[in-house]
Amino acid sequence: HVQLVESGRGSVQAGGSLTLSCVVSGSPTYCMGWFRQAPGKEREGVAAILENGSTSYADSVKGRFTISEDNAKNTLYLQINDLKPEDTAMYYCAARASRACTILPEYDYWGQGTQVTVS
Repeated sequence: HVQLVESGRGSVQAGGSLTLSCVVSGSPTYCMGWFRQAPGKEREGVAAILENGSTSYADSVKGRFTISEDNAKNTLYLQINDLKPEDTAMYYCAARASRACTILPEYDYWGQGTQVTVS
């Protein structure tokens, strides 16, 4: 079993930056991802990272979002720059015990979410 706890929620002005964190505990996982869901919209994958460090991003966030992990701290990060109002959403980290690592929501474990609001 895997537990994921996000932090870093906040209200930010457009153009600002924010870093989300997700502490991971429990069974080993090979793939980690960040997703977001705005009110009335489907959950959208924004970034994923495999254990070897390879990453993938949604086209809508390329160049502004950076996913990274600190294995010593068992923590996953999402750095968000140049925030836009359309980035407003609940952000979730997720993990899966598979090396098939994409931004599709085919993950086994999910955090509770952290809210990001951009005005």
